[in-house]
Amino acid sequence: MRAAVLVPTFQERDNIEDLLRAIRSKAPEVDVLVIDDASPDGTADAAEAVGAELGRVDVLRRAGKDGLGNAYRAGFAHALAQGYDVLVTFDADFSHDPAAIPVLLQALEDGCDLVIGSRYVDGGSTPNWPAHRRALSRYGNRYTGWVLRLPVRDITSGFRAYRATTLLAIEYATTRASGYAFMTELAVRIEAQGARIGEVPIEFRDRERGISKMSGRIIAESMARVTWWGVRGRLGRTRR
Repeated sequence: MRAAVLVPTFQERDNIEDLLRAIRSKAPEVDVLVIDDASPDGTADAAEAVGAELGRVDVLRRAGKDGLGNAYRAGFAHALAQGYDVLVTFDADFSHDPAAIPVLLQALEDGCDLVIGSRYVDGGSTPNWPAHRRALSRYGNRYTGWVLRLPVRDITSGFRAYRATTLLAIEYATTRASGYAFMTELAVRIEAQGARIGEVPIEFRDRERGISKMSGRIIAESMARVTWWGVRGRLGRTRR
């Protein structure tokens, strides 16, 4: 399967060169698409420079920063137009380990349609997280899974591998979420299609360089959308 790793960036110049080299070292078979939201620190320029050296690195320059979901929708469209069979979503801050990319790809080869790198299955971990953050993340995932009736332990994980045919079947371009709820929205549609979702364990580490893009607004959007999707789904089942 021909695979592309999609890396959305904003102000990631400190990480992007080392990250691209690590991906090429740990997963040499994949291509990379950097989706940059007009980073003023020159992230896109740095990505193009190291990409010219490594080869098979493309940079999609967007006009501005308008959310993770919009960045991925643009990246999906760009990659699918190039004929890739598999799209991998990947954070730019080294919280995801490039060495795990082949593990996700193997799970697709074994029959999954979506594979999630999970912190909350056996073997997954969040080293150095304080107890309150671990509890917030774990129970947030449990709430989301319960409300949406999704058999997924780590629904908010952004480290994923999708079959291109699955993304097209669920009409990914018509999704609405702009923040991290985008990941949940895709999983809801994939589950509704009856496609196979798998999880493989990952170690999730905090960034060491740069500033996190997570905000209260993003969290609020995610929780509001999850609750609304859950209520709407239950009302629909009741009517039927």
